[in-house]
Amino acid sequence: MSTPAEIRADLERAGYIADLSLATALAMMRQLGRPLLVEGEAGVGKTELAKALAAAMGQRLIRLQCYEGLDASSALYEWNYQRQILEIRVLECEQATTRDKESRIFSEEFLLKRPLLEAITQGSPPVLLIDEIDRADEEFEAFLLEVLSDYQITIPELGTIRASSIPHVILTSNATRELSNALRRRCLYTYVDYPDEAAELRIVQTRYPETPLLLAGQIVRFVQKLRAEDLRKKPGIAETLDWVAALQGVNISGLQDDPEAVHRTLLCLLKTREDREAVPIEVFNRLAGRAV
Repeated sequence: MSTPAEIRADLERAGYIADLSLATALAMMRQLGRPLLVEGEAGVGKTELAKALAAAMGQRLIRLQCYEGLDASSALYEWNYQRQILEIRVLECEQATTRDKESRIFSEEFLLKRPLLEAITQGSPPVLLIDEIDRADEEFEAFLLEVLSDYQITIPELGTIRASSIPHVILTSNATRELSNALRRRCLYTYVDYPDEAAELRIVQTRYPETPLLLAGQIVRFVQKLRAEDLRKKPGIAETLDWVAALQGVNISGLQDDPEAVHRTLLCLLKTREDREAVPIEVFNRLAGRAV
């Protein structure tokens, strides 16, 4: 069983910088076999955490993207109706009985596995990412609780399929709605916030090691100060990394090299009209002056 320190090191090798609290949550998830609910603002790296964990463990990542109206069939399985119809026609030519037809077309060969069924039928435990569970309906949340309690799925035509291995389950939430107490009781819990300056600088250096330290430091300090502004959507870590790549692409070595040119690249960070208008060149110069 990996220790939190070992998990931190494994994640860093996979390109993800985690603090000790988050690494401890992952260690407990693996030790107890419980799902881990990860909450935080959009853009703090919740989805990337699951990807990095799968890479660090050398296991498959299976992702269920949640949305309003998500139902059990989209998450569990569906029958491949087109192939079933073609098979029925073949069996009719062979003059097969009705019972033979049913046993043939309702077999695993014609089963389309969706993420939940796919996750419990793996030979070794995958990482199952249930992304943005707060976007799904409460009815789906209740259904999900049943699956996560028993790790088995009943298909009327085939019977009950029990987990070959228990997946490592990470649920993410942006807190757009309140999750049920039942789901919270079932899961371990951790909150991921925006990284502090030191952690975000390590992230930049991990992803873009060729970036000069001076420029990387200025970028991180600018983004940290930008998040403190009254914005509709604060830039996340992915936006920071996009900005690093963009500035290197236009050969910027410092934020004050060409303020107007750098200001135009803020489209990497500011994703709404209101936020773009809230950071004119004057505001950019003020923030950049405090970042250098």
